[in-house]
Amino acid sequence: MTHLQAGLSPETLEKAKLELKETADTLHQDIQEVRDMIITRPDIGFLRTDDAFILRFLRARKFNHFEAFRLLAQYFEYRQQNLDMFKSFKATDPGIKQALKDGFPGVLSNLDPCGRKILVLFAANWDQSRYTFVDILRAILFSLEAMIEDPELQVNGFVLIIDWSNFTFKQASKLTPSMLRLAIEGLQDSFPARFGGIHFVNQPWYIHALYTVIRPFLKDKTRKRLFMHGNNLNSLHQLIHPEILPSEFGGMMPPYDMGTWARTLLDHEYDEETDYCPETYTLSVKDLEKDLSPKNIKRS
Repeated sequence: MTHLQAGLSPETLEKAKLELKETADTLHQDIQEVRDMIITRPDIGFLRTDDAFILRFLRARKFNHFEAFRLLAQYFEYRQQNLDMFKSFKATDPGIKQALKDGFPGVLSNLDPCGRKILVLFAANWDQSRYTFVDILRAILFSLEAMIEDPELQVNGFVLIIDWSNFTFKQASKLTPSMLRLAIEGLQDSFPARFGGIHFVNQPWYIHALYTVIRPFLKDKTRKRLFMHGNNLNSLHQLIHPEILPSEFGGMMPPYDMGTWARTLLDHEYDEETDYCPETYTLSVKDLEKDLSPKNIKRS
């Protein structure tokens, strides 16, 4: 075991070896092979190339050097192409802070049996008068950046549960194709996280309609890991044990406190009031209003 694997438990170390083909003897060579590819993309500013950083991309792509480099390149390219999203990329940014305080995302304290962190989103909490969908996406990406520092989560990954209860048609109308494209590119194509499952519960018909639109642009493995449970929480419990779920999902834990994760990130600044005008992102949102066509969607 090298110092780069020091944060892994014996069980996770074995999992990395079996599932990801991670080998201590060749770890530094694997990292260097990815780093050597950087010269092939002079159009991208690779702002971080240290061993620990590159390693998370190798783990996300099961040590396929080419795929790990492609993900690394897309990570920085996404940030270059969407500069407005990352100008004030911190928990105290007004838009990110408001989204975090409403539980975008929520993070459960318990891991699932596979060691994955469980993220929860209660879609109806979106207060469209206070922050935009872009702010929600920024809050999720910021949260993932914080969590992916944990090597255990680099190997074990995440599970996402989205509860669509009471999510109105008016709210859904704000989920334009360009916004959904932005989320797909940011989460599926440009971030080194392993998502073991994405679960929709209590979704209305118009969410099914939106999913039909974006489905062709999801990777096969993403589609296979997306489960539409509707009102059938029993099917959710077959995949995620109710013992670790809050009562909103028919679980045995207390109702989820929306501010839990926000307080973790914001600490003493959680209760500070902020005045925020969502129009801050009006220009960048309009710039993203493009046709949903294969040429405008990244697929890898």
